[in-house]
Amino acid sequence: MSQVVNTPECSTFKARSSNLELYRIICMLMIVAHHYVVNSGLTASGSEMMTHPTAVNSIYLYFFGMWGKTGINCFLMITGYFMCKSTITLKKFVKLLTWIYTYKIIIFLIFLTAGYETVSITRVAQIIMPIWGINQNFTSCFILFWLTIPFWNILINNMTKHQHQLLLCLSLGCYTLLGSIPKFHVDFNYVTWFGIIYLIASYIRLYPNAKFEGTCKWGLLTFGTITLSFLSTYIVILIKPDVLPYFFVQDSNKIFAVMVAVCSFLWFRNMKISYSKTINIIGASTFGVYLIHTDSDAMRIWLWKDTIDCVGHYNLPLFRLFCYCCGCILLIFTL
Repeated sequence: MSQVVNTPECSTFKARSSNLELYRIICMLMIVAHHYVVNSGLTASGSEMMTHPTAVNSIYLYFFGMWGKTGINCFLMITGYFMCKSTITLKKFVKLLTWIYTYKIIIFLIFLTAGYETVSITRVAQIIMPIWGINQNFTSCFILFWLTIPFWNILINNMTKHQHQLLLCLSLGCYTLLGSIPKFHVDFNYVTWFGIIYLIASYIRLYPNAKFEGTCKWGLLTFGTITLSFLSTYIVILIKPDVLPYFFVQDSNKIFAVMVAVCSFLWFRNMKISYSKTINIIGASTFGVYLIHTDSDAMRIWLWKDTIDCVGHYNLPLFRLFCYCCGCILLIFTL
């Protein structure tokens, strides 16, 4: 399903070790698993999963699909870590847009032929415009954020360490601590949020500290925050079963979505994995996987509803459901 599509930081650091490329692969699998649940109709109002939230299959699918926004944070951690010491060039930007347009046009023509797409002024405008919506559309927001990176680099390179810390505390306090309080609404778009993740990753890169080291320590912290995320989801299922239960990882600014991303990034950054050409090639394809399987509503209908039929497989015995979900995610990633 994907060719090798280097994200900007990939093309800048082609020969680096493979620990963060393996991390990138795992993050994309998390995002695809999230889309298996939220883009398929499983969480639609009145669906069996929403009607019976405490059923074993429902709980499994909630756990399986709760990591999408965390995965986005993980990807931006990688971008921030490398790009804070890199430069943006017109050539890189044109290459990024070329890949995006190539996928958009080819997939549109395929689905137009298959009857999943129609020609309209709005749809043609969506294809022609490099961005469409500055809210929840990851690709559009990533393009815009990427153009702001030179300005972020000016900021972080002219701040003192103490100023960087204060800005992080202020940003995370506003968006994450307050945003993780139920009924306390914090509105933002991903362009803004990506900048905050960039501040976290660039701080780790610019100010090395013994606290950031230790594979075992950060591995334990990763599993600890993941466990807390599972527990928070299960508690919400029991207390308030009429809403999506993964509140504390529901969006990228939520506290466990941030904590898991930071801890897991430091865990993989500290791993001693030698260079692997295979891992790096697969890691470089992840952005292509994202571009393809989230291309349009037509892709979502064809993939999750008509082809995989996630809703129709909801009542499989648990082990078979587990195998089916994992098999579909791996197949999407590898084809």
